[in-house]
Amino acid sequence: MKSKFVVLFIFSFFYSQTIVSQEEKKEKEIKQKLRSIVDLFTKEDTLKISKPDSKTNLIAFPTLGYQPANGFTLGFISQFSFKLKPENKISLLSGGASYSSQKQVLTYLKNNMYISNDHFFFSGDFRYYIFSQSNYGLGTDIIPWGAEFKKFDYNSIEQPMNYNYFKFHETVSYNIYRSFFIGLGIHFDSYTNINDKLLNVANMQYTYHYNYSKKYGFSDKNYAVNGFSLNLIYDARDNLINTNNGLYLNMNYRYNPQNDINKHKSATLLLESRYFIPISKTNKQHVIGFWAYGQFLTSGRQPYLNQPAIGWDQNSRSGKGYTQGLFRGTNLMYFESEYRFPITKNQMISGTVFANATTASSEDKNLHLFESIQPAIGLGLRVLLDKNTLTNFIVNFGLGRDSETFYFNDGEGF
Repeated sequence: MKSKFVVLFIFSFFYSQTIVSQEEKKEKEIKQKLRSIVDLFTKEDTLKISKPDSKTNLIAFPTLGYQPANGFTLGFISQFSFKLKPENKISLLSGGASYSSQKQVLTYLKNNMYISNDHFFFSGDFRYYIFSQSNYGLGTDIIPWGAEFKKFDYNSIEQPMNYNYFKFHETVSYNIYRSFFIGLGIHFDSYTNINDKLLNVANMQYTYHYNYSKKYGFSDKNYAVNGFSLNLIYDARDNLINTNNGLYLNMNYRYNPQNDINKHKSATLLLESRYFIPISKTNKQHVIGFWAYGQFLTSGRQPYLNQPAIGWDQNSRSGKGYTQGLFRGTNLMYFESEYRFPITKNQMISGTVFANATTASSEDKNLHLFESIQPAIGLGLRVLLDKNTLTNFIVNFGLGRDSETFYFNDGEGF
């Protein structure tokens, strides 16, 4: 009986090893079929050499970018991804610096890292901008509907502004059950050297920012919002850089106490979900993705520039089709759906089509969420930069209501 068991055990072991080796072989074959833009500058003989998967990947290169709020930017971007163990989730550090055609200086460092065998999740967003951005008022009703829209001109409501922005956000969450994390965060947002270009108090020419600041007791030149947060996260994505399958949920409750630089205490609630569905059994790059998030003021008051606005999420990707900061409000909700698909068999080039919608409220105008919704549609191209992490260089074209925008960047929209 024992000998039969031993024989059965040995057979089962070698059979399972055969299955594993076959699956590993398939994965390697798929990776070998992939071709990145870097391979265009690599000799064919070198590409045929089988290399062991690296636990770390570094991408760094100069870049020419474009976003409506920045104009053309020249600088560099870098991305360092790693796994402490092969079975761990991918962790990511990204950073860059650029100078724009609008004389902006943009520097950033972001992290989404799984540490200590995926028991801890760090998420951070650090920025320093010497910045310029126009304000257009609060609420999504700033763009009218119906007959009024035929006479509408964005320039009629645009109010340009310069300011310096410092952001330091970092959250640390602990895995309590499978893909569930709970944690705490610290948050600093500082706005200094604010120059409201159309403001002329002596001649009674006021702006959205000035009127709001004076009404609620904020300085119109400098202010800051600092606080801490409680975070609940569920993350079952297969790849946080380029997700093919999985669900991500995030709840962040932030409290900002009143002090010398915080003239008003406030509390906000951020809710976010991302869901990815592969729709092909043979090619996982056919994916439908859904992204929704909302930021809500639960108590107190926020200064004008710290209120939620499109394009100010961690990756600055929301609101494609409209310029960054166009829609801003007391509360804001954003929805986007995207279909991603390969164009070439080696997946060096892929494409996307997307649609989104934004709604923002304004307490001053008694405008509530969903009373005014602004939609946009668009399409994009992706060029594969790294085969291990499936990092893409992206080019997006967005079409909003009488608004067209181009975006060049690295990484997915969400």
